Amino acid sequence: MRGAKLTLAAMGVLGLATAQARAGDITFWTWRQEDKAAYTDLFNDFTKANPDIHVKFEAFAPENYATIVSTALAGGRGGDVLHTRAYGGLEAFAKSGYLMPLDPAKVPELANLPADALAAETLRSDGRVYSLPFASQTLGIFVNKEVFEKAGMTPAKTWDEFLALCKALKAKGITPIANGMATAWMDEVFASVFLNPFLGPDFVADLTSGKATFEDPRYIAALGHLTELKDYLPTNFTGVDYATGQQLFLSGRAAMFVGGSFEIANFRKQNPKLAMDFIPPPAPKAGDPAPVSKFFDGGYAVNAKTPSQADSLKLVRFMGTKEFGDKFSALLGNISPIKGVRIDDPMLAKVSGLNATAMPYIMAVYFRYETPTGSELLQNGMQKLMAGTQTPAQVGADLTQGVSRYYAPFQKK
Repeated sequence: MRGAKLTLAAMGVLGLATAQARAGDITFWTWRQEDKAAYTDLFNDFTKANPDIHVKFEAFAPENYATIVSTALAGGRGGDVLHTRAYGGLEAFAKSGYLMPLDPAKVPELANLPADALAAETLRSDGRVYSLPFASQTLGIFVNKEVFEKAGMTPAKTWDEFLALCKALKAKGITPIANGMATAWMDEVFASVFLNPFLGPDFVADLTSGKATFEDPRYIAALGHLTELKDYLPTNFTGVDYATGQQLFLSGRAAMFVGGSFEIANFRKQNPKLAMDFIPPPAPKAGDPAPVSKFFDGGYAVNAKTPSQADSLKLVRFMGTKEFGDKFSALLGNISPIKGVRIDDPMLAKVSGLNATAMPYIMAVYFRYETPTGSELLQNGMQKLMAGTQTPAQVGADLTQGVSRYYAPFQKK
């Protein structure tokens, strides 16, 4: 019944889009309703430079967006310009021929984007870019500065110091880390933040070349460290979801929150008085690097069947300019990947600096292309690991077995 309702909703959207289409009007489809005011402002700038083109912002519920877009594109309709996901989320649409390739000849502004951003929007089978990257996201640790100051403590730089800090905070009646384990996708974020410093870029190289799997001793040992944090999560943490963890941090009942730079604007909106900082995870030991995790959130694509191809390409090209990137970052509190973008916000500037030595958000970047995705496997494994029903070795084995169904480097000869 739910699937039928979604299909009917998508068909209704198709009819609406067809009825409202007029020459000089193009539609932008997105899942980000909360960004409407910012995009309206940005699109007004575009129309000032292109008076004959007007952009209509149309947002859909995030949980239904992929289904609605897929149904629309399969019917040869849909928005003219589409907000897309990155990596595997993009590939499903690009390989079906639903999106227009964005060649440098058509979109010279692609030269304004770094290679890793373009890779996130590239179809692996043909090496062509199908969506112009719109934001990078960085995973790390939020600190409630007021809680730390009242406790007379400072953030830790090494793992042992971090455990000692958490123990001291708990002794003062403060929940050290706000995160629970009831929201699966956030469990993956939590894992990436703390695992990457223990793994290092050499592990990523070994993993992607097939020299290592998730059963590698480095990965198993890193998973083991996560279990050391169980005593410092909220009471009954297995039942604490994302929204509850956010509120524990925002209200000052927890000292830290493990999350992403995408939280910054939302946290400020919910608690304008919040004194917070964003820091990298603890290093394994003094002198070791402590890289944050980075990925690209998605991009702007042109519907291959749009009757307004020239106008849609003009909009996407505008979205690849420094002018757009500067204002995008200022309005939305996100880091545009466009080279040379000005970042005036001190916290965003700090995040941008941390990106210089970031490691990839491994499952999102490399293992979201086939089913079961590495993300699904890790999320499930994290919940079992932190609940004490699986060991690190079992989690690593399940990850390897699941991914090896389609990932050639893992397949035994």
